[in-house]
Amino acid sequence: MSQSFLARLPLAASAVDRDYLSRDSVDDLLADPATRFIVLRDGKALLDGPASLALVEQVDRVETLIYLGRAIDGGAPLFAAIVEEAEGEFGNLRTLGGSLSPLHATLFAEALAMANWHRATRFSPLTGAATTSAKGGWVLVDSESGAELFPRTDMAIIAGVTDADDRLLLGSNAQWESNRFSLLAGFVEPGESLEAAVLREVFEESGIRVTDPRYLGSQPWPFPASLMLGFLARVDEKQQSTLTPDGHEILDLRWFSRAELHASLDEILLPGPTSIARAIIEEWYGGPVEVAP
Repeated sequence: MSQSFLARLPLAASAVDRDYLSRDSVDDLLADPATRFIVLRDGKALLDGPASLALVEQVDRVETLIYLGRAIDGGAPLFAAIVEEAEGEFGNLRTLGGSLSPLHATLFAEALAMANWHRATRFSPLTGAATTSAKGGWVLVDSESGAELFPRTDMAIIAGVTDADDRLLLGSNAQWESNRFSLLAGFVEPGESLEAAVLREVFEESGIRVTDPRYLGSQPWPFPASLMLGFLARVDEKQQSTLTPDGHEILDLRWFSRAELHASLDEILLPGPTSIARAIIEEWYGGPVEVAP
């Protein structure tokens, strides 16, 4: 991953020391007066200003605690405190990720991913029994069998596809507004390489055969548990293919030159600055895409 591309990925910074050796010493960490808590409610985090997480000294009525680690250069122990009720201003990672500091952005992504896993794994998939938290929230234990369950991450590829004229392919998903366009993406299937997933997903969603997928970089996308792996790929001119939306996930597809994309910014919506999709578009575009407010 090039440093210039990495700088475009707000959730990919290596800003947190996850301090895994301390996950067996949660009581000691909680007794440390320097310990601070990030408060999560309904997938949103308590804020201290428009672009900063609140790091609070104490939280009442906590549903789940997860030890996140410390800042990479040292500092206080940091926990995610998941609550059902709390007062204050809360913010969404999709909206705020691009404006948060690298530390706060990566803490928010880590906390949200773990909160989603805890919410989805209240009962063991092995026996149906309730699970209990261990090792600072990084293990859930099947209360019937004693089996340990670990967090999962779902790998997904996302690809910027260009043709012989270096135009970029963008599609509109059935779940979005009709004028919202982004790159093609999909989950990696069992037994499949990342590169094979790029070729398959692009063809399934667009009818276009591509070649030479080139890896750019990755970032977590905890909605609820993905790791997005970014690629650029070219239309395979040796194979005949016809641009055809799949009609289920993708309803519209368009090729854009840089000039056409710039001219369309008042008409279409692009992915937000927190997403790797936006970073890949700007990698192709050659710099920031200035979207009108």
